[in-house]
Amino acid sequence: MTVKSPCIDVCAFDGKTGHCIGCFRTRDEIRGWKQMTDHRRHQILSEKSRRQAKVARAAQMAKVAS
Repeated sequence: MTVKSPCIDVCAFDGKTGHCIGCFRTRDEIRGWKQMTDHRRHQILSEKSRRQAKVARAAQMAKVAS
């Protein structure tokens, strides 16, 4: 069974991490999603929590710096 894209149509990228703030994938991962194996897709999805935390930390740091 094919792994469904995590895209939620919120395509905006965090400048610090390079991750989309909607699905937490990189631009290259988004571009290559259809060609990836399901194994690789699962790997990317399993990294979502870590990436989400990284984006949140970057946003917090930017807020503190301003």
